[in-house]
Amino acid sequence: MAVYTEVGDEELSSFLTDYDIGHLVAFRGIAEGVENSNFLLRTEKDGVARDFILTLYERRVNPAELPWFLGLMEHLATHGVSCPLPVAGRDGNALRELAGRPAAITTFLPGVWPRHVQVEHCGPLGEALARLHEAGTTYAPTRANGLGPTAWQPLLDKAAASQGTEETFPGLTAELRLALKRILSAWPPSSDPAVLPRGQIHADLFPDNAFFLDGRVSGIIDFYFACTDLLAYDVAICLNAWCFDETGHFDTARRDALLAGYESVRPLTSAEHDALPALCAGGALRFALTRLYDWVNTPAGALVTRKDPMDYVKKLRVFLSDMSVNPVHV
Repeated sequence: MAVYTEVGDEELSSFLTDYDIGHLVAFRGIAEGVENSNFLLRTEKDGVARDFILTLYERRVNPAELPWFLGLMEHLATHGVSCPLPVAGRDGNALRELAGRPAAITTFLPGVWPRHVQVEHCGPLGEALARLHEAGTTYAPTRANGLGPTAWQPLLDKAAASQGTEETFPGLTAELRLALKRILSAWPPSSDPAVLPRGQIHADLFPDNAFFLDGRVSGIIDFYFACTDLLAYDVAICLNAWCFDETGHFDTARRDALLAGYESVRPLTSAEHDALPALCAGGALRFALTRLYDWVNTPAGALVTRKDPMDYVKKLRVFLSDMSVNPVHV
């Protein structure tokens, strides 16, 4: 989450008249993340205060695809997944415009995201991811993964051409080019969905996108990278995001807990297990590339937290060095 576009008091008040959610009590920007402008919104109706999230869509989000994202969230929320539910206006539409940007309000979820991931977080997280995948099987519309393997070479080229990349990260783009070649040569075919199942994936389920209460996942947020792709790739992204400790060590106890939680709901096929090393390396490369691009291209003055691409370059090195050993196959 982030704030790129400021919203004035008068235009916000006018915007809220299209909803039946009460009058405005409080409003503030949320600085975490890098993609859209997000605000915490508190309203009061009939003496009851309620919290919402207001999102203005920026940058990578294609406005034409927003109905797919909002539709997926509504589908998941009504099929047992604790995720934000888009709030429709008085006219029945959830997608509107504010401050010159597409905008939507969604419900606020309780809980706290884990600042320091522990083994005990990983089992519930894996289970929640599997339940998301199961619920998504009945959401028929599809969306191609705009940041999948076919996008990595163009993204690397753009990052390499950005001013300051080589000066800030000397030699990194050359290293990433070699990694890309190796990963693509090992990337699993996806022609047989029975062997490598495809479906709706979150594709960005980092710790700050998962809320916990009483040891359980109380909410999954930020679906704006969601797409239709290999389910095991979503697992690989989570192995990247949840299973490295603060020293950069790949924690096998976290890995085992995450996979056990996932497979308690949806067992992976043997082909999915075999594909995980390449998928993990690909996931590390994908986030290294987007973080590198954002690091050198984030607008000056934006209320946004940039993320160091080297965190994922280090993870990429781990997965590349151990791909032949199959470090995540249990």
